[in-house]
Amino acid sequence: MNKDQISIVILAAGKGSRMKSPKAKVLHNICGKPMLYHIIKSSLEISNDITVVIAHQKDAVIQKISSFFENINFVVQDAANFPGTGGAMMTIEPKNEKVLVLNGDMPLITSDALQGFLDTDADIIMSIFNLENPDGYGRVIIENGQVQRIVEQKDSSADELKVTSVNAGIYAFSKSVIQKYIPLLSNENAQEEYYLTDVVSMARADGLNIAPLLVDEENFKGVNSKKDLADSEVIMQDKINTHWMSTGVIMQLPSTIYIEEGVTFEGECIVENGCRLTGNTLIKESHIKAGSVVEDSIVKNSDVGPLAHLRPASYLEDTHVGNFVEVKKSSLKGVKAGHLSYIGDSQIDEGTNIGAGVITCNYDGVKKYKTIIGKNVFVGSDSQLIAPVQIEDDVMIAAGTTVTSGKVEQGSLAISRTKLRIVKDFYYKFFSK
Repeated sequence: MNKDQISIVILAAGKGSRMKSPKAKVLHNICGKPMLYHIIKSSLEISNDITVVIAHQKDAVIQKISSFFENINFVVQDAANFPGTGGAMMTIEPKNEKVLVLNGDMPLITSDALQGFLDTDADIIMSIFNLENPDGYGRVIIENGQVQRIVEQKDSSADELKVTSVNAGIYAFSKSVIQKYIPLLSNENAQEEYYLTDVVSMARADGLNIAPLLVDEENFKGVNSKKDLADSEVIMQDKINTHWMSTGVIMQLPSTIYIEEGVTFEGECIVENGCRLTGNTLIKESHIKAGSVVEDSIVKNSDVGPLAHLRPASYLEDTHVGNFVEVKKSSLKGVKAGHLSYIGDSQIDEGTNIGAGVITCNYDGVKKYKTIIGKNVFVGSDSQLIAPVQIEDDVMIAAGTTVTSGKVEQGSLAISRTKLRIVKDFYYKFFSK
């Protein structure tokens, strides 16, 4: 089926009260992106007509999702007058002949998992799970390969309670079914809501073809609580790590490694245990050692860590950054920074060595300033470079030196130390009995 043959509607209007959060449920992150993002991304792989039904915190949802995608249709549900899943569909006008209805809290859905809805020909396609213990779920009664009815557990007979097929909550309708039955929905029920499942009942009564589609429970897992959120992130993280290992990335204890959806790798890379890689990070032919954090940065042919931190907008190429080094918004090319340093808002060129305890003092409490260091510079331990400062090529900065704003010219030695003073027998006087 082509993308212009199926429309997708994502129901994302609910509050998600069980999340116990002021944030809209569909905006909670899984592996660095809102769960609604993951659903839309998968949907766009099979359809060019995506509609998101919103209500709760609608402006926040629109703003966030629009930062990732263009050409997404947003429809605001009149939840006060037309609540429920059926109410969400009342103003939908799909372009294409098949309409797939997804839930905004199922972030593990993939385009492959949705393929069955495209391949099945029926007036209504209804997703089902088979559960060993279906307790608490409505049963889907299937006869001769057709869905006959959906029975809530409290209304089920003894034989119906033995049925293990339950409703997974995802449907595909022909456009004509949507147009005919959605206007006929009623809210005459205990919850006074309009239910999409009633469309199935009406269509069955009219003898339409309603096909069950067995789906993988994991891919259609709903998120209704913080525990569900954590469980889904574990599943998605395993998929992300497995994908990158299949491309050649070496991971040591991958279950301890957190990699967000936007991170990419090129070439053979190594990621050791306990690392966290976030944002739109690119790792190319590099080694990220244990316990390191890399945020929205680019690392090429370099090694980072252990226990190093690259904050956003860092660029490393042919560089060694060792333990307890923090880099922020800086470009390091051919640099060695072995340990215990802070490098912020800096540009450092090849052959330069940054000693232990070196700090670029880039912030005066009001503004940030830049440090520029040329080639083959040796910055001795425990030095402070007070930006804005420029250190030209072939310079030595003596250990313990404070370089104030300005320029250190090529070939120079910069040194600032107070004369050592020794007070004889001071220890005994200070600790005298």
